[in-house]
Amino acid sequence: MKHLLKLSDLSESEIIEILNLADQLKYEKKHNIPHEYLKGKSLGMIFQKSSTRTRVSFETGMYQLGGQALFLSNRDLQIGRGEPVEDTAKVLSRYLDGIMIRTFEQKEVEDLAKYGSIPIINGLTDYAHPCQVLADLMTIREYKGEFDNLKLTFVGDGNNMANSLIVGCLKVGMRVAIACPKTHQPDSGVLQFAKAYGDKFLMTDDVLQACKDADVIYTDVWASMGQEGEAEERKKAFAGYQVNDKTLAVAKKDAMVLHCLPAHRGEEITAQVIDNHPEIFDEAENRLHAQKAVLVKLMGHK
Repeated sequence: MKHLLKLSDLSESEIIEILNLADQLKYEKKHNIPHEYLKGKSLGMIFQKSSTRTRVSFETGMYQLGGQALFLSNRDLQIGRGEPVEDTAKVLSRYLDGIMIRTFEQKEVEDLAKYGSIPIINGLTDYAHPCQVLADLMTIREYKGEFDNLKLTFVGDGNNMANSLIVGCLKVGMRVAIACPKTHQPDSGVLQFAKAYGDKFLMTDDVLQACKDADVIYTDVWASMGQEGEAEERKKAFAGYQVNDKTLAVAKKDAMVLHCLPAHRGEEITAQVIDNHPEIFDEAENRLHAQKAVLVKLMGHK
């Protein structure tokens, strides 16, 4: 494991190793056991999309691991003024021990890895959100104990979250159902990947069919960052694709609810469901621990 660009690059065993280390780091944090595995190391954090959880969790994580994080926006980098990605990658590789980037195009992340000589972490692209799904899997295992034959249902837009959940959950042995409009399905390459898993994967536009007997129900906003101009159109397209008491009624009685946040209460999920499912905020906390595990795996010696 040289980078974290997308979950399809990782084997099941590599994902489990990250989750096991995340559990260890969470335990050490809770019991005030020092774990400065990245003492003296520096992480560059490139943000072309703003964030709450990504910035705070990575910056805090590097501090807790004994290293430092540098926040770099478009205004701070020549890449925002036309410098080729390959030149930026080569120069930053001489200053830093790793780069986390949160941007639009997956190609930009892949190019940083191609031209640089240090680990690259995908903090989010329009195609994938691997860090979030590692935190999701960590949370599911905390609550359910194992992955085998658990069913996760995603309700909403076939976006970067749907893409990464399909790959990550299938790889660790879960079943996956996606409920979304036919006009907003996940990436075609991801759907091709899922076909190899046979009846462990279901794609439908029927929310209740997808949620039937689910162990985990997951949703995300209907209009992601950069799609604000489509918000009204998307409200119409996703009418009925809401996580609420009706969808939970057909799921397992002990079903978890997850949301990558921020949530638009009253749109993709009701306020009541959020307030009745504290695991959503355990999931948000686990971004810190899962990402610390990725940082140690890529930049340390574990």
